[in-house]
Amino acid sequence: MGSVMADTPSELRLTAIEKALKINLARTIYGTFAEIGAGQEVAHWFFRAGGASGTIAKTMSAYDMTISDEIYGKASRYVSRQRMCAMLAHEYPMLIERLASKRGGTTHFFTLADTVRARARGDTNQECHGWMGLRFQSEPGGAPNDIQMHVRLLDDSHARQSEALGILGVNLIYAAFYLRASMSDLLESLLDDLTRKRVEIDMIDFTGPAFASHDYEDRLVALKLVRLGLSDAALFGANGEIWQVSDVLYNKPVMLKRGSFDPITKLNLDMIEQCRSAFRADFGEKAEGHVEILELTMHNLLASGCDVPDAEFLARANVLQALGKNVLVSRYAEFHRISGYLARHTRMPIAIVLGQPLFQELFNERWCTDLEGGLLEAFGRLFKNQVRVYVYPMGDPATGRLLGARDARVTPEQRHLLDYLMETSNVRPLTVEMQDFHFQTSAAVRNMIHRGIPGWEALVPEVVLRQGPWRSIAAASQA
Repeated sequence: MGSVMADTPSELRLTAIEKALKINLARTIYGTFAEIGAGQEVAHWFFRAGGASGTIAKTMSAYDMTISDEIYGKASRYVSRQRMCAMLAHEYPMLIERLASKRGGTTHFFTLADTVRARARGDTNQECHGWMGLRFQSEPGGAPNDIQMHVRLLDDSHARQSEALGILGVNLIYAAFYLRASMSDLLESLLDDLTRKRVEIDMIDFTGPAFASHDYEDRLVALKLVRLGLSDAALFGANGEIWQVSDVLYNKPVMLKRGSFDPITKLNLDMIEQCRSAFRADFGEKAEGHVEILELTMHNLLASGCDVPDAEFLARANVLQALGKNVLVSRYAEFHRISGYLARHTRMPIAIVLGQPLFQELFNERWCTDLEGGLLEAFGRLFKNQVRVYVYPMGDPATGRLLGARDARVTPEQRHLLDYLMETSNVRPLTVEMQDFHFQTSAAVRNMIHRGIPGWEALVPEVVLRQGPWRSIAAASQA
């Protein structure tokens, strides 16, 4: 028997109960549910739908930690990817061993595992989140495929969070078997019967022969999560792997540089180097081992009002990875929001480096119209939890000198705020020796490339010339 996969047009999307019933009635999708914590609800949907004997071989929950350790081995954290993977590694082979000889020729076997922390009595600001993984066969007797994801639960009650997780699990199983022909359709369907206000999927990883298509390339998946609004941000490492932010940033200092990196320039690299040195000088051991992140916002992935094509995004990512950089793709336009995002994952110092023009833009009140406290609230949020902004000077062609933080064009009233931020070291000016590249912003370099103006090659690192498309763009402009 072949694959059960078949496309379902978006306008015919089913409810969670309809999806569970369709899977039950197929009688060729059969497996184990292993759920810990709030993750008791996925199997429940298949029982509710009727005909669950067609899908469920076993359900279990090793809720007690000692029992869980006896079955899956000890884990440093119970709500973790490590525990989820241990559950898959234990349950899936057992399923195959016991049932393959009996029905392996006609059955797509699967194991769904989740470990979740939902809202508990007396909770205040504890993170409600979990890991969910699906190991499944796309063909009877075939090699296993994995979908592993991290989810944040945003409802304000345990019951609502459990319900959301159950729906998400049904959506995941259905999408794996019926919607994987389209990565976009698969991802979008995960929030069927849910809303983004209830669930955020901030990391998802696909492996196995069913996901050999280029569409499931890790970086494209990370980008698509953010484009579709399933997540506010997605992080992938210098090796291209999608990272779960809370694991990577847990108890780690962070240094962030935001930009379009179209292309990354020597000016950008010097900003990073100067910030790194100042960060270490200011915070000492607390800054050691920091995670360095280059952030691309969706606002910087727009070109003339159109989305940047995936190929162009990958070209930028390839160059940044070749430089050993980790890349964050986010939906955050405002700096106080990216600051809050980082502070949610670590209590260690956070450094944000800005060029002088962008630092000046922080005082533009259009970025805080949604805040009741206006500009003061925006800065209050920005500098919460050991955040320090480092301001890199930029060259002024009109005067031939470098402009720093104190040269920011602000109103007389804002001048008092600027002075306060600098006197309290929330804002730290960077001192550098003047270089020619200080007078060429990234936008200027990009303009030189597209207009075929020579000399831009000296303003970018060598890797841009080797791996990026910018040389061919310049050549086409000169033709």
